This record gives sequence, C-alpha cells and structure tokens, in this order.
Amino acid sequence: MVRMVGTVVRGIRTPIINKGDNLEQIVPDCILKAAQSEGFTIQDRDIIAVTESVVGRAQGNYASVDAIAEDISEKFGGDTIGLVFPILSRNRFGICLRGIARGASKKIVLMLSYPSDEVGNHLVNLDQLDEKGVNPWSHVFTEKQFREMFGSTRHTFTGVDYVEYYRSLVEEEGRECEIVFSNNPLTILQYTKSVLTCDIHTRARTRRILTANGVEKVYGLEDILTRPIGSNGYNEEYGLLGANKATEDEVKLFPRDSQLLVERIQAVMKEKTGKNVEVMVYGDGAFRDPVGKIWELADPVVSPGYTKGLEGTPSELKLKYLADNFFSHLKGEEQRKAIAEYIKNKQSDLVGDMLSQGTTPRRLTDLIGSLCDLTSGSGDKGTPVVYVQGYFDDFTK
Repeated sequence: MVRMVGTVVRGIRTPIINKGDNLEQIVPDCILKAAQSEGFTIQDRDIIAVTESVVGRAQGNYASVDAIAEDISEKFGGDTIGLVFPILSRNRFGICLRGIARGASKKIVLMLSYPSDEVGNHLVNLDQLDEKGVNPWSHVFTEKQFREMFGSTRHTFTGVDYVEYYRSLVEEEGRECEIVFSNNPLTILQYTKSVLTCDIHTRARTRRILTANGVEKVYGLEDILTRPIGSNGYNEEYGLLGANKATEDEVKLFPRDSQLLVERIQAVMKEKTGKNVEVMVYGDGAFRDPVGKIWELADPVVSPGYTKGLEGTPSELKLKYLADNFFSHLKGEEQRKAIAEYIKNKQSDLVGDMLSQGTTPRRLTDLIGSLCDLTSGSGDKGTPVVYVQGYFDDFTK
C-alpha cells in the first residue's frame, strides 16, 4: 500500500527548563512519553531539534549589563567608540547597547545602515529614497539631516522609533551619543579609530574593510564576553552574537557546547530505542517575512550544533519537473510508479540535468531549523523540542 503521509513535524511539550536541568535526559524522556501517548514509533533518521533558548537556560548562560560594560571598558579604555551597523531590536541589541554605553568612558558614535538593517528592519522605505533622490550607497546623513529628509519613522511591527530609542539608552548611561547614517564602513573612521562592529552576517567583511583602511582598534560583538567575568556566562565562539534579552539587566547568551549535547542525546536515544536518530540545536529560522520584509535570522547561525547525518544539502529531484517533462504521457498510478522507479534508480543520463533542476541547495540544518522555528514559535506553545519524521523519505517510500 502506498503511504499517504510524508514528513510529519510534532512540537514536543516539556517541563519549563531552568538552570541545571539535564537536557540529555529530559529531551529523550519527553519524546518517548509523547510517542507512547500519541501513538507514533521512533524510526532511524528521525530528527530531534532543541531550541537554543532552552539549551542556554539549562546551562545558565546569562550575563549582566555590568559584565558587558566591564569587557567593553577593558577593550576600549577611554576611547570614543564607534558602533557600526547594529540591528534594530530591543531584545537583540537594546540591552547590549546599555552595557556598551555603560562601559564607554566618553562618547558613542552610532552608525546605522539604511533604508534597513541587515535583517530587514526598515528605518525608511525604498519609495522614500526614490522620492528624495537618495542613493543609500553614497549618501551619508547626520541625525539632523536624516530627520529633515525622512522625519520620524517607527518600526512596522513594534511601533518603536529606534533612532530615538537607541539615543535614549546611551544617554541614560550618562554618555554622549552621536548618530550617523551610512552604508559605508569607512564613514565611522571620520569620527573615531576605535570601532565595535555590531553586524551579524556581514561582520567579516566590515572588519576586513576597516582593518585595511586605518582602524586602530576593532572588535566585534563576537569578541565581547568570550570568557567568564565573575559568575557571568560567556560564549567563546560567538560572544554577544545571538544574545537575547532575559531581564532588564541581563541577557541570555547563545548556548555553549551544543555539539556535545546533540551527540549525547543521540547516544541516549540509541540506548533507549536502538534507533539512530539525528539531533540538532536550532535558533532563528532563515526565512523572510513577506509583509515586514524582515529576514528572521538574527542569530549568527541557524544551528550551532548538529549530528553528522545533518551535514550537507538535500539531493532531491524536482517531482513536477519529472512529471511535466518525462512522464507526462502517463497518468494516475502508472505515472506514480514510473516516477518512483526513476527516483529509486537515478541511473538515467539525465540525472545531472535533473539535479540542476532540483531544489535550491540550502543546507539541511538551515532548512530543518527553519521548519522547527516555525513549528515551535516564540510564544506560549511550550514546545521547545520538535520531532521530525520522514524528512529524508522520497517518493519511493
């Protein structure tokens, strides 16, 4: 009998995860209880995905605003600090900015990209640029010039005026704040030679440009809190990248030791079920909101840790291409069987061409992590673990 169901994704409810909880036991136990109560069986190559949020919570990987300030002070001393290309987010950057401002001894020069930040949060829309004849790749604005040109703009979803909000955070810490709008990293060198790059996915390019053009001191968010300060958390690889607001005075950092965790969960599942499942830790999904134009990925990576079976990209043939080009003369069950046999053998001279006509070659962890992020959500679903079955099945199974 032909199977009528392909990939199945289940959000798995867990207890509230707190510091010190043992995820390598809690996660398998919750999945096995769900399997028993919902009537599904564990299979080889099923996927367990655990959100980075609960991994960080279990690790107690939190840091205070004061810890951020201390690290900034050690690195920049009495310099005026230029902050380049921060994203517009209260949860992601706002609280980090408080710590950075607290650690500065003089002045903060905040350089914002426009019309949007790198993940799509807009300060102005493209129509406004066109109406004003503004070229974002060459025009640089002071805050006064930007306000005169575009007025006060508020975020589509949050309603926040991020220019005013970021200024207020710096000034509340007793530091002077100057705001500049430019998409050229070199603009900041007109104000200071001491720079903290705050972008996420473009950070390597930004640092490379600054380093080649006379910056005297340059760090990135990934260089802040790479070691413990007092009893605070840290992340040796990502620093403040992936940090998220926990309280008004504390951030939760991106989790450490994710690779070790996924391998241990995999081993526990093998011991309990005899099955070889894949495991990953996931954060933000890599997808774009069609209304707000926001690219969701504010974490440095979708998955900071995953088992070996999740490496690489899918090797899939596009079913509709097969049906339209090679088996259009067949219908119904006869067509299905012919296509299934073709996929099973993959021996035709057309395979190379078919692969080029296949799915977009994104990484498995990016695809699966996005699927899981959409499944778990960021609210009150209470499903920080996602269980995926049949993801690697094709039309022959």
